[in-house]
Amino acid sequence: MKIFNDQKTVIVIAGPTATGKSALALKLAEHFDTAIISADSRQCYREMTIGTAKPSEEDLKKIRHYFINSHSITDDVNAGLFEHLSMDYVHQIFKENEVAIVCGGTGLYIEAFCEGLDEMAPIPEGIRNKVRKLYLIHGIEGLHAELERKDPEFFKVAEIHNPHRLMRALEVYEATGKSILSFRKMEEKPRNFNIIKIGLQLPKEQLWDNIVHRTYRMISAGLVDEVKGLIHCHRRNALQTVGYAEIFEFLAHKCPLNEAIKNINIHTRQYAKRQMTWFRKDAQIRWFSGNDPESYFLHYINKELANVSGTVMNAHE
Repeated sequence: MKIFNDQKTVIVIAGPTATGKSALALKLAEHFDTAIISADSRQCYREMTIGTAKPSEEDLKKIRHYFINSHSITDDVNAGLFEHLSMDYVHQIFKENEVAIVCGGTGLYIEAFCEGLDEMAPIPEGIRNKVRKLYLIHGIEGLHAELERKDPEFFKVAEIHNPHRLMRALEVYEATGKSILSFRKMEEKPRNFNIIKIGLQLPKEQLWDNIVHRTYRMISAGLVDEVKGLIHCHRRNALQTVGYAEIFEFLAHKCPLNEAIKNINIHTRQYAKRQMTWFRKDAQIRWFSGNDPESYFLHYINKELANVSGTVMNAHE
């Protein structure tokens, strides 16, 4: 944990999808009587509910959430915007609380919140056209091949089923000769609060089972109808994501529903592996099992909060 000479503290809950992050965030928010900032790049969209596994309406009423249902899929939402908004959100929370919670599985958003991001130079139109042409001619497989060759580090953690994210990374490489990952902040921006990072993980077999059961719950809850209602804007970047892309394939009669469901499960597992690859590089994360009781987390958090208090007292003496 990084310690700043103040007692304001953010508890960051990170980790792969389907490990119980949202449930833990709700319990901790109730315990500390505080609010949650979602660090999920899809739950911010009002039109996407079932396929993004948002907290229930009941939970959203019980605990204040920021960056959920805050934007439309027509809006341009990215990590830079999240950094700006999340700083506003956390300082709103700190007006009434000593503790805030950030919860999500989008690694770049969590990094943007904790450390900040560098600005990227604009991309020349000629490079945009070149990358777009590659995608139109060779499809997403062409993007995979180019990125694996030119930017293998990014390719290891990329959302490989999102062509817009892949094209953006390739554009940045072509324009700068650098990986898009190099624009992650070289020197952290100062944050005037303390950060405690918690990571959740599960045994592989249990995680796979959770993913399968969650997919079927989504289908039962009406995912196909939700996606059907978005078919007029299926090319939007927000919708190039696991759970939506596969149902669009089904609705376009490119595969039967059972195959679409199978593909959702496969792609979600792949995404979970990439999330772990990202988060494992963060040495500040204290890892727990998603099966651990709430008392384990509270014991660790309270110990860290006590360290903060002791450091603050010593600094003020």
